[in-house]
Amino acid sequence: MKKQWLYVVLLLVPGLVFGAGENEKQMAGAAGKEVTLTVWESTNGPDEFIKQAGSAFTQKYPSIKIKYVNVELGDAAGQIALDGPAGVGPDVFAAPHDKLGELVSGGHILATKNPDAIKKQILSSCATALTYNGKMYGYPVSAETYALFYNRALIKDSEVPKTWEDLVTFAKKFNSANPGKYAFIMDVGNAYYTIIFTTSDGNRLFGPNGNDITNTNINSDKSIKGMKFFQSLKFILNVPAADLTTSVADTAFSSGKAAMYITGLWNVVPFKNANIDFGVAPLPSLPGDKTPAASFSGTRAMFVSAYSDHPDEANLFAEFLVSPEMQQLRFKITGALPAINIKVDSPYMAGFLKQLEYAFPMPSIPQMGAYWEAMGNASKNIWDGADVKKELDACNAAILGKK
Repeated sequence: MKKQWLYVVLLLVPGLVFGAGENEKQMAGAAGKEVTLTVWESTNGPDEFIKQAGSAFTQKYPSIKIKYVNVELGDAAGQIALDGPAGVGPDVFAAPHDKLGELVSGGHILATKNPDAIKKQILSSCATALTYNGKMYGYPVSAETYALFYNRALIKDSEVPKTWEDLVTFAKKFNSANPGKYAFIMDVGNAYYTIIFTTSDGNRLFGPNGNDITNTNINSDKSIKGMKFFQSLKFILNVPAADLTTSVADTAFSSGKAAMYITGLWNVVPFKNANIDFGVAPLPSLPGDKTPAASFSGTRAMFVSAYSDHPDEANLFAEFLVSPEMQQLRFKITGALPAINIKVDSPYMAGFLKQLEYAFPMPSIPQMGAYWEAMGNASKNIWDGADVKKELDACNAAILGKK
């Protein structure tokens, strides 16, 4: 496929070239003090980015060394609460923005240094995601959502469904003609993905601004209707929820056994390495809607630990990761959508940018901590045939801490 330059233009403020910020000015001439910063990040790409970025940072600031430690993204918020106070935690660590309320409430992170300058240089969606109670925390290193991947060996560009009803129609014919393969696959027990079925007609988790702690909307009439439709899809993917994990779905698509799969930019590099000729399209629209189904959008950020002995140096390194050079490096290594307004060489970005037009930030209030397990369990049970209303009522109660 011919490569094309695409500009990240959604929800942006005019991009500015990073110059010497206040952090850098304060650190100028600090070459005498030897400092080692411990940085937590995940494996499979982000680790290599931190190592290479750390090397480049140390070349610029020889007195500051970067020590990478593997702590997976989903574990960092819980682990910082234990390791931080014990004095064995990181100086900088990666976490998704939906953990922001939990991290702030626990006193585990410091506010962004020079937030006004940082906000001018990042996607406005990322700035919004990292703002809690009017204050910004962290430095965004990537933006993300998910979309519909499709294997061109199994489905033509012109056949990619615009609606879920069209997807079902395609699946009936495909499954009949291709035993042992799947027209469509997804992790049906992952609340990151199943939320899309609750979003018809503007229905949103925790209300339109994602901060209504009295009403999750997860058991609203619209959510119930959407999850009943989700449950109806099992006849085109007749596999128990326990056997439809992310790793199973990843393997099915990368081995050429699935025509369509809902996943994110993080899988672009692995699927390219697997020699799959694939495209990326927006999600199909839900019954009754005319636009792509709304997905979660997320911001992956580097946070400075409140327990760090070197907060100035930690802020400087975190800000360094948002520079154009480092954002290009991160895109090259991980394929993730940059958090700043730069052009990236990718034939897949158009599909994600289109989907981002209909995405909404994951709420960052502390109640989100209970959402993942509660909605994940409800989704699995619903897929396997449980009563939709009972499951969503129980999910709502679990999120709000009600018995």
